[in-house]
Amino acid sequence: MREPTRNATPRREFLKTAAGATAATALAGVAVPRVHAAEDNTIRLALIGCGGRGSGAVGNALSVPGEQVKLTAMADLFDDKLQRSHKALSKRFGDRIDVPPERRFLGLDAYRKAIDCLRPGDVALLTTHAAFRPTHLDYAVQKGGNVFMEKTFAPDPAGVRQIICAGEAAEKKNLKIAAGLMCRHSSARQALIRKIRDGELGDVLLSRAYRMHGKIALPPFPQGENELLWQIRRAMHFLWGSSGLLLEMMIHQIDECCWIKDAWPVAAHGVGGRYAGSDDCSQNLDSYSVEYTFPDGSQALVTSRYINNCFNDFATFVQGTKCAAQFSGNVHAPTVQIYKDQRMADDNVAWKPPRERVNPWQAEWNVLLDAIRNDRPHNESRRAAMANYAAIMGRAAVHTGRIITWDETLASKFQFCPNVAELTTDSPAPVRADSHGRYPVPVPGKWVEV
Repeated sequence: MREPTRNATPRREFLKTAAGATAATALAGVAVPRVHAAEDNTIRLALIGCGGRGSGAVGNALSVPGEQVKLTAMADLFDDKLQRSHKALSKRFGDRIDVPPERRFLGLDAYRKAIDCLRPGDVALLTTHAAFRPTHLDYAVQKGGNVFMEKTFAPDPAGVRQIICAGEAAEKKNLKIAAGLMCRHSSARQALIRKIRDGELGDVLLSRAYRMHGKIALPPFPQGENELLWQIRRAMHFLWGSSGLLLEMMIHQIDECCWIKDAWPVAAHGVGGRYAGSDDCSQNLDSYSVEYTFPDGSQALVTSRYINNCFNDFATFVQGTKCAAQFSGNVHAPTVQIYKDQRMADDNVAWKPPRERVNPWQAEWNVLLDAIRNDRPHNESRRAAMANYAAIMGRAAVHTGRIITWDETLASKFQFCPNVAELTTDSPAPVRADSHGRYPVPVPGKWVEV
């Protein structure tokens, strides 16, 4: 039996520890155009959403080897988050953080002001919660900007439709869009994908993905506060705000399973729930298990659990008719290997890829800026949207207690918050707490979200 995962390293902390080695070795062999003294070839960035993901993405952008990049505008709903991000980035990158007070924007419409600071060829970093991603992407594309957008991309089918439409508009304008499913840029995983396509595992019958660790819970809503702002600060706990825990935590692994099959699932069903006595006041469950079926009848099992003092795991595995493989490891580490048969043990490894020279968070930025500099086609919006659909499909199967089909998901126009683009700080919250400060939880057999 494999050992349980221990001491999972937070995503951006992992990046921080790898940053020194990354900057020196990333994108080896890719030609970066020379910058002439008389030209201003600096790519300017506008950061929309100043949390850990956004600040980390700025760090990756500024660490692309040989590039001239500056952060020149920032936007967030909350001043404390913006100022904290600005201080930390300035300390690390000095005058490459060129964001004076007049280019630090606050409010639900601040994204427009930040994007308006950009020129053609610059990049908008869309790193707010998923509820706002489609609206922000629409505006960035309308303004002719290149885009990096973090996962998740939309909380519901209507939002994913909007992502697809904006991506198609970007394609017509020759704009570049990178999507934060960084594992697709992992050289180790790419090497294993080549092995799978060459038939070294035989026919892939099953993939299994896990993310199981400690409790993630929301305290009761404190009556008297602005409920909308309180929810946005804690958006991961609300389906309308960030898609909820399954998508937030598992969209990478769901995308990996689809990448392994080179297909999108045709159906999903699943189960989930909360342990007896849970004090979580959010809309999330603490356990999710989804079974996806692909067009050829093969399957993927995706399991997540957030309960203390239990077995932990964070990995993706593949089983073919010839042998098995590990596709991904702890905190998306490139723990990639093929086993001699179906026994997955360290003493039974038949192949490992070369060690990654650059982590995938950095690699996705290297590719994006290279595409901008050299005008290479680069638009990940549709693939990101399809992965988001697959994740929504699995979440809906658990929440509704039904088998959800791919066709049903693509045809759905369901939206958790139809007026999300018109929200102001005085708007009522899309969901309201009860008298105990608790929020409505999906009830299978009654719930609707496709």
